Formats: sequence, structure tokens, C-alpha cells
Amino acid sequence: MPAKSSSFGAVMKEAFLHQPLQERQATQSLRQLRLPEGKTDFCSNDYLGMIYGGLIEKTMSSEDAAAPHGSGGSRLLAGNYPAIEALENLLAGFHEAPAALLFNSGYDANLGLLSCVPQRGDTIIYDTLIHASLRDGIRLSFARAFSFAHNDVAALDKRLQTATGNIFVVTESVFSMDGDEAPLAAMVHSCRQYGAHLIVDEAHATGVVGPKGQGLVQALGLQDDCFARVHTFGKAVGCHGAVILGSDTLRQYLINFSRPFIYTTALPESSVAAIRTAYGLIPQLQAERQRLRQLIAQFQAATLPFQKLPSTTPIQVVIIPGNETVRRVAARLQAAQLDVRPIQSPTVPQGSERLRIVLHAFNTATEVDRLIQELCKTT
Repeated sequence: MPAKSSSFGAVMKEAFLHQPLQERQATQSLRQLRLPEGKTDFCSNDYLGMIYGGLIEKTMSSEDAAAPHGSGGSRLLAGNYPAIEALENLLAGFHEAPAALLFNSGYDANLGLLSCVPQRGDTIIYDTLIHASLRDGIRLSFARAFSFAHNDVAALDKRLQTATGNIFVVTESVFSMDGDEAPLAAMVHSCRQYGAHLIVDEAHATGVVGPKGQGLVQALGLQDDCFARVHTFGKAVGCHGAVILGSDTLRQYLINFSRPFIYTTALPESSVAAIRTAYGLIPQLQAERQRLRQLIAQFQAATLPFQKLPSTTPIQVVIIPGNETVRRVAARLQAAQLDVRPIQSPTVPQGSERLRIVLHAFNTATEVDRLIQELCKTT
């Protein structure tokens, strides 16, 4: 009897992987990687054009450009060095926080914060639309967790009334898939009333919101009312990494108990130099932030054949229910050389599939007009 081929054996061993992939294929929700194709960018999170314009590379000193690309170990072993601590001090000062701690990404920061701070007997209350990284951190915590309806402070208050232990309220300042802002002032009031600790992810507000791009919390003057803030650098900042802002005690606690901080190689000096250079540029980009506001107003004023969510941020959302339908509309825009991507379920709830349109300071009014015209042709 002939022996089965090794390739057949490999397929049999991976059968448990094929079934969920086939299910995704059947529901037209299978994710695939794509390369950029030179289309007009209405997709990336490069809100200020930091990457598009090569601003970091043009500004960085020759000494910083030659910085090492490795750190040699975790921060607690060989990976701590003067430049990384100097950057933390700079970030704490810019964001008006007592202390700062760098993480390798926004995902690591959210995972590291929420997995180790809330303990058994504590309560986490979170906006139902928070990012997956926040949700994953919550899942790793031993605390009880409850969601509340998106941006609904009355629903938050109802949850707070029955919360036990140390209470943590988790939200984003600008929501990544809806583009709207959290009612932070009202949430601060609720947290004060019930003695809760407010945690705010500022990923999509960093660099964009506020007169110097400090984020929504500082724009509202609420920095002293937050237990922790997370700013990430992979969006408007144009590089990589993230920072958790809070008290000196929180920083020391994370250094001792946050596994994504303890058990990973530290950011290299080249990344630290890029972040430092970007933060030197961000306060100066008032013209870019003004340009964004003009383009946002232009898009919001347009009449479209689809539901358009209200948003004062670069994230503009057009709801087109159904994975097949939203993919078809996106394909038409792609054919018109407009890089707009569909957001399908299960990334968003079924029935709320959408085009996530991102405006940038480097987009032109003519390009936005063409986008609007093409959207009106897709009915």
C-alpha cells in the first residue's frame, strides 16, 4: 500500500484551521493582506502627513539617524539607557502627567495596563466600542467586567451604582471605527461621584486634537482627573511605540507587574530618536490641523446616498450594511484610484459594516470632492 504523501499529512494535521477559514470565506469576511498601489490615500492613520512628507527623516539629526536599531534586552536587564528615560520625562512634561512609561506598541500598552492593574474583586466598566487591545487586556484581568452603551453616561452611571472593589472606567477619547469623541467631562463627573478610576486611550487624538496636538484630555483640561492615559505613536505621530501616563506609583507598579513591559526587548534608540523628533514637530503643525478641520467640514457638509456618521475628527464613517455590499462599493472607489477600505463584520457588528474614510492634511479639497462624487455614483 503506497505511503501517503507528506503534503497530505500536513493538510490533515491542519484541518482544524481550514474550517474557520472556510467559514470566513463563506460569509465574505476573510481578511487578506494588500500592498499599497499608489491610489489617493483615504485609508492610513497618517493624519498629519508625518509619514507622507517624511517629516521625521527630514528633521532628525545625523547623530539620531545613526542610532542603534537594537536595545540589547528588556528594560529591567540590558535594555534601559539614558535616552529612553529622557524621552519618558519629555512625554510626561508635554502631556502634563507626573510620570510616563514607554511600551513597544499601543497594543502592548493597553494589554499591559489592564491585565495587571485591576484585581480579583475589582470592577472594570468599559464603552462597548473600545479597541480590541483594550478588550484583550480586560479579558486577561481577574476583575469583573461590564460594558455600557457607547458614549451613554446614564448607562455608565447605572453600572457604577453596582460596581464593587476598585472601579476602572475605560474609554477611548476618539473612537477608531466611529470617529466620534467620548463625553469625557461627563464621565469625569461620574467617576468622581463613584470613586472610579478613569482610563483613556488617546490613540486617535494624539497629534490631532488640541492646540498643540496633546489629545482630547488636555484639550478639555482633564489631565488631573485620569488615572491613566495611553498615547500611541503609530498614527499621527508617524513612528512606533506607546506611552502610559499616570502617577509615579502607577509607573513603578507597571515596571514590577506588567508582563508586556517586563518580558519584552525594549525599544531601540532609533525608535526613541524618532519619537523624540516627532514630538518636537507636532506642536508646530497648526496649519496641518487647520487643514484637517477644513476637509472634515467639507466632507460632513456633503449629501451622500448612504448614512454618514457625524464626526469632527479625521475618521469619517459611511455605513453600508452587509459585507458583500460594502466590499462592492469599496471596489468601485478603488477602481477610481481612491484608497478607501471596507470594514466588515466581525470587526464591526453585523449590520453596521462601513467605509472607514480617513482624511489627511495632505489631501486636497479636489480629492475630497472627487471622493464625494464617486460615493454618489455607487448607488
